[in-house]
Amino acid sequence: MKLPQVIIIGRPNVGKSTLWNRLVGKKLALVDDQPGVTRDRRFGEAHLLGLDFTIVDTAGWEDEDENTLPGRMRQQTEAALVGADVALFVIDARAGLTPLDEEIARHLRQCDVPIVLVANKAEGKTGDHGIYEAFSLGLGDPVPLSAEHGQGMADLFEALLPHLNERQLEMDAEAAIAAELDDEEEYDPKAILKLAIVGRPNAGKSTLINRFLQEDRLLTGPEAGITRDSIAIDWNWHDSASGEDRPVRLIDTAGMRKKALVVDKLEKLAVADARHAIDFAEVVVLLLDATRGLEHQDLKIASMVLEEGRALMIAINKWDVAEDASGLFNGIRKALDDGLSQVKGLPLLAVSARTGKGLDDLIRAAFELRDAWSRRVPTAALNRWFDDALAKNPPPAPGGRRIKLRYITQAKTRPPGFVLFGTRLDELPASYQRYLVNGLRRELGFDAVPVRLMLRSPKNPFAKK
Repeated sequence: MKLPQVIIIGRPNVGKSTLWNRLVGKKLALVDDQPGVTRDRRFGEAHLLGLDFTIVDTAGWEDEDENTLPGRMRQQTEAALVGADVALFVIDARAGLTPLDEEIARHLRQCDVPIVLVANKAEGKTGDHGIYEAFSLGLGDPVPLSAEHGQGMADLFEALLPHLNERQLEMDAEAAIAAELDDEEEYDPKAILKLAIVGRPNAGKSTLINRFLQEDRLLTGPEAGITRDSIAIDWNWHDSASGEDRPVRLIDTAGMRKKALVVDKLEKLAVADARHAIDFAEVVVLLLDATRGLEHQDLKIASMVLEEGRALMIAINKWDVAEDASGLFNGIRKALDDGLSQVKGLPLLAVSARTGKGLDDLIRAAFELRDAWSRRVPTAALNRWFDDALAKNPPPAPGGRRIKLRYITQAKTRPPGFVLFGTRLDELPASYQRYLVNGLRRELGFDAVPVRLMLRSPKNPFAKK
């Protein structure tokens, strides 16, 4: 069956193509600060929290003669409205309403297409004034969001849901997610392991990779900040347990200092490149210096890796010169558990890039961590766990009204993501959500990998607001 069609409309440079990219999940549409980049309609398949639809990007609406290029671009946009099920009218919340926004609104009020008013660039408080102004357009409550940062997508989901066709509204949620998963690549445990090494400057990242390779492949030295570009090197690790050679892509990155200390332009670019390398890694090793212990900057790097959804492990380098090794290890273990509340029990290993101590254990643990990060739980096992979790600790009843949890399903892997369906989930305490996430990790084999839990409540589109 044909997917419902959602069209994005607005004046130039309000972030229409950025929103299109966000909904499609790929940066396919060109985006730039100058207006008029998009000229033709662009179609894409959008996936928003279980809703599937065709999303249409359009040229910026301009008040120009029909015979001019901007005028012909506006005609293309008007034509796209004819076949649309919903129109997203995007304004720039930071800039506030303009006369052109008001003209577009007048035109849209005369159309039969349902309109969802979107106040883009609403991150922080800079867009508050524009959001309040948007109420005057007479197109309903604006949906504040930031297409660039992905904020407000759940609100957009709720605004779109009543307008999309009956099939979409009544489709069984499990079937919708299963269809989405058809596009997910099947996990191959023998595929090349993408392993990034990150940490503060001079922790020994390049020295560690040279030790793996058994050659001076990367420049090293006592000076901090030698590495600038992220370097990827393919290598085969010999697994002595199985006797097999397993492919690994080692990614060396620039040292990450406190943001306040990074003033040199080249260092800023190097740190940005390191962050980019993390996005493409599967497992990230945060390398600590045993002579310096765990510092606040290490926790910030670890949090960043987990927020990106990567599998994280910690390795304490220079173990051969560590003082009070046992006390150091236990202290770091406790500090990690206290400082990274979102994940308990991250793999922690002691290594020495100089002597080679613990390096085989590190690679073996990285492969095991990737397996957990890529794990998919069979539906029957997930349902059994969910029923047991509810029986042991039923959800609370705030105000005497029970929160009903209907079922849970795994929406994705790498990192593992789950969708919890029920009623009144906006009142489900964060502590109960942590209870569920910790149970998923502890009892279903996810160990210390980041786990995402999304909450979905059905909304009656015919209910009075």
